Amino acid sequence: MTSASRYTYLGPEGTFTEAALRTLPEAATRTLVPMISVPAALDAVRGGEAAASLVPIENSVEGGVTSTVDELATGQPLMIYREVLLPIAFALLVRPGTELADVKTVTGHPVAQPQVRGWLGRELPDAVWESAASNADGARLVQEGRFDAAFAGEFAAATYGLHPLVTDIHDADNATTRFVLVGRPARPAAPTGADKTSVVLWLHQDHPGALLDVLQEFATCGVNLTRIESRPTGKGIGQYCFSVDCEGHVAERRVGEALMGLRRLCSDVRYLGSYPRADGVRPTVGAGTADEDFLTAADWLTRCLDGRPERS
Repeated sequence: MTSASRYTYLGPEGTFTEAALRTLPEAATRTLVPMISVPAALDAVRGGEAAASLVPIENSVEGGVTSTVDELATGQPLMIYREVLLPIAFALLVRPGTELADVKTVTGHPVAQPQVRGWLGRELPDAVWESAASNADGARLVQEGRFDAAFAGEFAAATYGLHPLVTDIHDADNATTRFVLVGRPARPAAPTGADKTSVVLWLHQDHPGALLDVLQEFATCGVNLTRIESRPTGKGIGQYCFSVDCEGHVAERRVGEALMGLRRLCSDVRYLGSYPRADGVRPTVGAGTADEDFLTAADWLTRCLDGRPERS
């Protein structure tokens, strides 16, 4: 088995990550390998043991998945090649014969808890929650008898010999988790017209208006942000980097100009890739920020340098 035929994902079997990975056409021709954690899944790509890895990065209820955000910001660089959006609803999985009144302990991934907190408070107010490495791992722990119930995908019940006691559990309608397919750095695919670009930014130093300076670069070039999140660097209190997703592709002039401006302002910029948006939404390009506007401005500057600022 070659690494090119292997995709890793946050396991074990039966996770929402596996369900998301199986929506990709290429998954049908790859060996899908579950890993114990996000770092383990990504390290397999860094080490050449897998061609790519699918990991969760953002949830519409809880926000960023910090293990993924931090892992992409540190260590050997990786690159995002595509994203997957998966609607999320949980089932309460129990061993056969368990009734709701029997459930005293529950488990699931930490990101799951905020998505079911209201239901849990109404239906199982006295149940004790303890986090698991993943929702499917929680199901495995229930199978082993270590917990009474787990919040996981209903599809995981058959894998672990459990019964979906309650289904379609979610506090927020239209809850969605975003996953990214990550590989080793390479030339990004050509723009589709509906793309995202992801970067991590480190400021030179903390000073009044430092973040405003960063945001101004995007605003001046007409680039809309879809996510910005601060994360500690581990170098001391108040030391942060910023994980950013924006609309557009690095090959588009407005995005490229913004990134060049950030590279001047920041102590470091880690480019994480430009890739198609899963929802296919095309950005609204404001006046003066289309590619032709940048080309016209560059041509004008060239003519100024040549001593002919006005067209004849």
